[in-house]
Amino acid sequence: IPEIEYGWKISLRDCFLHQEEDSEEEPKLKYERLSNGMTEILQNDAASCMTVHDKVEVMIHHPQGHFRVRFTHLAQTFHISSVKINQISLDESGEHVGICSEDGKVQVFGLYTREGFHENFDCPIKVSFSLLLYERNWLNRWKTSVLHEGEGTITNIKWRANLIAWANNVGVKIYDISTKQRITNVLRDNVSLRPDMYPCSLCWKDNTTLIVGWGSSIKICVVKERNPTEMRDLPSRYVEIVSAFETEFFICGLAPLADQLVTLFFVKENSDQMDEELCARPRLDIIQPLPESCEEISSDALTVRNFQDNECRDYRLEHSEGESLFYIISPKDIVVAKERDQDDHIDWLVQKKKYEEALMAAEISFKNIKRHDVQKIGMEYINHLVNTRDYDSAARKCQKVLGKNMELWENEVYRFKTIGQLKAISQYLPRGDLRLRPAIYEMILHEFLKTDYEGFATLIREWPGDLYNNMAIVQAVTDHLKRDPTNSTLLTTLAELYTYDQRYDRALEIYLRLRHKDVYQLIHKHNLFSSIEDKIVLLMDFDKEKAVDMLLDNEDKISIDKVVEELADRPELLHVYLHKLFKRDHHKGQKYHERQIGLYAEYDRPNLLPFLRDSTHCPLEKALEICQQRNFVEETVFLLSRMGNCRRALQMIMEELADVDKAIEFAKDQDDAELWDDLISYSIDKPPFITGLLNNIGTHVDPILLIRRIKEGMEIPNLRDSLVKILHDYNLQILLREGCKKILVADSLSLLQKMHRTQMRGVRVDEENICESCHATILPSDMAKTFNVVVFHCRHMFHKECLPSSGTIPGLQFCNICSAKRRGPGSGILEMKK
Repeated sequence: IPEIEYGWKISLRDCFLHQEEDSEEEPKLKYERLSNGMTEILQNDAASCMTVHDKVEVMIHHPQGHFRVRFTHLAQTFHISSVKINQISLDESGEHVGICSEDGKVQVFGLYTREGFHENFDCPIKVSFSLLLYERNWLNRWKTSVLHEGEGTITNIKWRANLIAWANNVGVKIYDISTKQRITNVLRDNVSLRPDMYPCSLCWKDNTTLIVGWGSSIKICVVKERNPTEMRDLPSRYVEIVSAFETEFFICGLAPLADQLVTLFFVKENSDQMDEELCARPRLDIIQPLPESCEEISSDALTVRNFQDNECRDYRLEHSEGESLFYIISPKDIVVAKERDQDDHIDWLVQKKKYEEALMAAEISFKNIKRHDVQKIGMEYINHLVNTRDYDSAARKCQKVLGKNMELWENEVYRFKTIGQLKAISQYLPRGDLRLRPAIYEMILHEFLKTDYEGFATLIREWPGDLYNNMAIVQAVTDHLKRDPTNSTLLTTLAELYTYDQRYDRALEIYLRLRHKDVYQLIHKHNLFSSIEDKIVLLMDFDKEKAVDMLLDNEDKISIDKVVEELADRPELLHVYLHKLFKRDHHKGQKYHERQIGLYAEYDRPNLLPFLRDSTHCPLEKALEICQQRNFVEETVFLLSRMGNCRRALQMIMEELADVDKAIEFAKDQDDAELWDDLISYSIDKPPFITGLLNNIGTHVDPILLIRRIKEGMEIPNLRDSLVKILHDYNLQILLREGCKKILVADSLSLLQKMHRTQMRGVRVDEENICESCHATILPSDMAKTFNVVVFHCRHMFHKECLPSSGTIPGLQFCNICSAKRRGPGSGILEMKK
């Protein structure tokens, strides 16, 4: 075999994974066939064994005694024997290799040193009847120990840490080197299968877990420490079978994958033409072991070369723990299986046309993917959506996929134009700091203008005015309006374009013509008050409330006189304006109050009386004349009372309104005895009026005056109830007076006691106080001498000799200062003597 070069090429064109193409379940593993010389070699010869290690990646033996070693940095070829090598094994460090061959030789030597061990046996080292352990003693000589013999041929051995496991015709044994004890014997389940045709597969998952596969049976054995109290003559360790189950096919190899198992199966299937069974494609399954069964995670049928001629013993499964690589070895083929990475996951999603998931996976793992590009996946997704005619989704994805690549954006816009779907992409075009050429936006606007006026108006509202050539679009809209001059959508859009172009006067004309709600916003935003002085009537006709509020808020820009002048021919609008002006300020429009009387009388009588009450600038004679002409009784009554003609006002209430309650209310407001007398005189011959007076007069006029004037024999409705009410009101007044008297007496007594306590308190006199008469210090400089000081309750102080003699009442003196103002309770004397 010629020396191989550094590295193997992988033949991705070889399709050896047999799966249903429409399967919706993603494979867990991916497969590669070793190439670069291996294919030619295995066409003429066959591989007999193989092993792998983290440091030494692959070792393959050819039946004629050559094997290859590929290190991480070099590749070498060794020639060991001219006969078939049956097994190759590496130690844990990957520095020593052991081989056995058909000629009975066992060799162990270093891959980096010349050190080695050689031993010859009488029989081919393929099967053996005894298990021998070679150890160096202190003299550097080899010491041989027989670990087991006498139970038939030993077909498989696996050594990990201090534990050695081997399989013979009876079952699987485990030997502990540290204690030199055999600790278990796991019996073979199906003894009908020939061990040489269906060999036992052994695999250490870790230092204490052994996986055993034999025939169609799998057992997971865990070596555990025995409790010291239970040892007696038993080994210090024991084995517990934590999982045991049957499989559908025959096991060729096992390997751990986290808490799952990778299992290589030999499969036979029935022939359709003959009654015999044929060898089918081997299967590599990932299963989840359970205590008494297993759950299939994935299953792949592998199309290896010459699989029809292979038996169960021809397949092997080797694995590299550090990289999760699994090697499927057959005489004519070697396949490497490895866990799928994110690139493989994306490949599968794209293959299944699950572009949304593929794009999301690429975005999440963009730092880890090597073969894929997020944008390229996105472009594939967009192409797929376009091909399926989902144009809106394709356009929406452009925003996310194309990002800041303006060249790609323009290419996509032209593609959407070619397929007649510019509308779909229009709402997703970049319009921020990054922008396309103005021609792109103009092309889309022209497309909408031809077919969709509403869509065109929406784009004009949403797009900034500097995205495109405004004048070009204005001209296009104007051309369309020549064919349809009353189209409100186009007119509104044209007004917006004029606004973008700062031609506000034209925009305002269109808005007023259309009575558009944005006209007021346009005026405020761009301060167009000088342009609306001759358009006030139009604004009022459109929306009186908004127009008046705007005019009143901007009196400094459009004066009241100007507004009144413009509205002179529209009195109903003038009234609305002046009414709101009066509500805001009663004095601003005072010179128009006389005119407002007629406007209120004509258009808004309910607010006439409040206006007359609140206005101080309204000519009463003019108002009275208008109200009398229109027979406005309530307003006339108010004006008569305000002008002092209360008797005439009361007469109108009684005669024209015939409302005794209003008459009584009017008399109460005026609080005039003569009005009450007039009211009684007018009501004395009208029983219903007398009833009203009796019910309401008690608290303002003595009811006796009314009762005495009632004629004898007059029938008065509800007289009894009215008299009872008068008596009840009288009793209530008496009770109120008595209650007030009690409160007054209690308050007077309380205040008297408070004053007494206050006057009984001492008054501080010190050298800072002065005599209010002579203005000398009140206390003498020599305190040893006798002196007299008079202190009044008003806190004024005098020397006794400075006070005038007593008045008309002997022994009683008053403060000269307070007496000059008034004689009160604070002026009594408080004499201090020493």
